[in-house]
Amino acid sequence: MSGKQGRLRRISCRLDAWQLARQSQADEGPDRIGPPPTGFTLLPWLLLGLGSLANILQGHTSNPWLGVLGLFAFNTLYIYVAFRSFDQRLRTSTPTRLALAAMTLLTSALSLAYGGTWLLFFLLLGLAAGAALRGRWLGRWGFALAALAGTVGGLKDGWTGLNIAYGTFLSTMVTAAILSLSDAVRQLRAAREELATRAVAEERLRFSRDLHDLLGHTLSVIVVKSEAARRLAPRDLDAALTQITDIEAVGRQALTEVREAVTGYREGSLGTELDRARSALSAADVEPVVHRSGPPLPPQAEALLGWVVREAVTNVVRHSGASRCEIAVSGSTGRVRLTVTDDGGGVGSASSGSGTGLTGLTERLATAGGSLTAGAGAGGGFSVTAVLPVVSDGEE
Repeated sequence: MSGKQGRLRRISCRLDAWQLARQSQADEGPDRIGPPPTGFTLLPWLLLGLGSLANILQGHTSNPWLGVLGLFAFNTLYIYVAFRSFDQRLRTSTPTRLALAAMTLLTSALSLAYGGTWLLFFLLLGLAAGAALRGRWLGRWGFALAALAGTVGGLKDGWTGLNIAYGTFLSTMVTAAILSLSDAVRQLRAAREELATRAVAEERLRFSRDLHDLLGHTLSVIVVKSEAARRLAPRDLDAALTQITDIEAVGRQALTEVREAVTGYREGSLGTELDRARSALSAADVEPVVHRSGPPLPPQAEALLGWVVREAVTNVVRHSGASRCEIAVSGSTGRVRLTVTDDGGGVGSASSGSGTGLTGLTERLATAGGSLTAGAGAGGGFSVTAVLPVVSDGEE
């Protein structure tokens, strides 16, 4: 993939992250979904029982006290099941299922005893069952309740039982569908917010890592060249002016790179970083030795290895106290290896930290399928080795 295509893909990813974060913030405004439904959602349907209560009060019901007790017991069980149906753990518990079974028996008994408006309790039973029995068994329970309601209704009111059966089945399935859809919408919204949060966190990590790698190296070079200019000024003004000119060039380049890092456009170049490494090491009185072999590298590999050279050389200049630093790049078909070795005191990772320094570089290379190791060299000093798979433009 070309450098331009890589930039376009990163821009697209960052736009997606920005849009997700913006949409997540918009959801907190007037159009947000609101609190999840509770048992109070099903309570208004208890008004279907007013016809039965009217029959009791008007004296149209035999054994009115038995009807009052049955009505009270049904309402109690309905409220119990309704409020437990909106909690995943309580909805599938044994007490909820037993209460639903008791409702079924009580509804059948009251309907067989009184008929008429008492048959409407099957619709309420369907509402409670739809809320409590969401899942793969819902269809079977819906047909079973409809068959029971139709049978009881047919025994009491003839063909009216068909309407009761249809109403029971409809109330069961529609209630379950609406509540399941509400749960799915909330789960999708939570997943979207999680994706937005992760996208923002990853972008912050990229920004922090890029600034560390850019400014850490640049400021180290400026400090080293400033010290060299101060040492040279008394005896060689022209050489000191050369160092000052280099400082100006490094500062201007740093401004450009920071702007590119902020917008995500920066494409590193291994050749450019090797040239800068020579200049920085020479200004710090460290002898640079650079070896490079192998075929040209794709832009992504160039950028990653450029970061490794920049960080490793920065650590050599700031922490190693070395007099010689060797940088070797060897490429072959399918893989490239970069080694930065110094002869200093063996301390090369002082700037590494969580998400920065060598740790950040390890994460970058691991994402691209490579690896980075750092530690004491075989002959003393400190060594940083990066191995990266190389995929040509035609293979990607």
